[in-house]
Amino acid sequence: MESKPNFWERLGIQDWFLTSANNGKRNTEYALTPDDVYKYIVQKFTESIGDLSFADRVVFYHEFIIILSADDYRQFMDNKQGIFGLIVNECVKKFYEVLKGYREQGKTVVPSSSKWVFRLVSHPDYAKGDKGFIGKLLPESNTPKEENLRVTFIPRQTGIAQTFDISQDILKGFTYYSEGYYELPYEEQLSLEEKENVKAESNKTFARMETILPDKQFAGKKVEFLMREQEIIVSGADEEREGGEIFKIPSDWVNTPHLMIRYNNADGKLYMASFGEKTMLNENEVPASNIQSPELIPLPYNSRIILNGIVGINIYKN
Repeated sequence: MESKPNFWERLGIQDWFLTSANNGKRNTEYALTPDDVYKYIVQKFTESIGDLSFADRVVFYHEFIIILSADDYRQFMDNKQGIFGLIVNECVKKFYEVLKGYREQGKTVVPSSSKWVFRLVSHPDYAKGDKGFIGKLLPESNTPKEENLRVTFIPRQTGIAQTFDISQDILKGFTYYSEGYYELPYEEQLSLEEKENVKAESNKTFARMETILPDKQFAGKKVEFLMREQEIIVSGADEEREGGEIFKIPSDWVNTPHLMIRYNNADGKLYMASFGEKTMLNENEVPASNIQSPELIPLPYNSRIILNGIVGINIYKN
């Protein structure tokens, strides 16, 4: 019985994406290591310079989509959770080392984007040990933004990309995460290490918060917020203020404002006060206080807060 061609063969680009074809024989025993993925990304980065650069201008990819088999993807996400973030940081350090070498040769090193983006995804047509790559320039655009933004993410449970339309305004004040997605700013001085210690002090994260938006238009999307200010306000859809001290949850079920959360340097603990109609902390009701004289109570890490019986917020130590 003749076997059916896979997805990539039907498109005629099998050799572009699968790196272990071996005349059609797939490697089912070999498991990818973190070093394999690191070297592969760096290789594709240096290849992009050779393919895209011209005259004295050095051009390179800013987005790196790394495609693995479903088994290798699960291995990285479940048994090696967090390792891809470390790989990404080491890759960017290597990128800067390579680019600095070109700049010292008198070449023009100007980025096409203000950030690096890395995505780790899986595909069912990939066997264990296979890896593929898609690179993008991510050019900045001066054209007006569309009213809605198309956002694609890959849930850990399925590994299948899903795309949604969301409003641009919803992105304000939030940091969006998905398993296997990492985003780093481009540093013009071509060094990641030089600013790491400064960033550790100025951008210290006191807590990580995640919430599920219950409103129908958001289809239960999970949003994470990093608390980088010692005191923040958790507020609702009517909130007009912006900034790192405002955690705006665009839901009518959240009062404006609803909570104050404060980090205490003396004991390294979080405290909170409630201004909303109803607030539950770990199944205990929190009495409402006046915003002019907030009554702070301890807020342990790994706690769950319920706002007005609908919106849940989980608090973690970052």
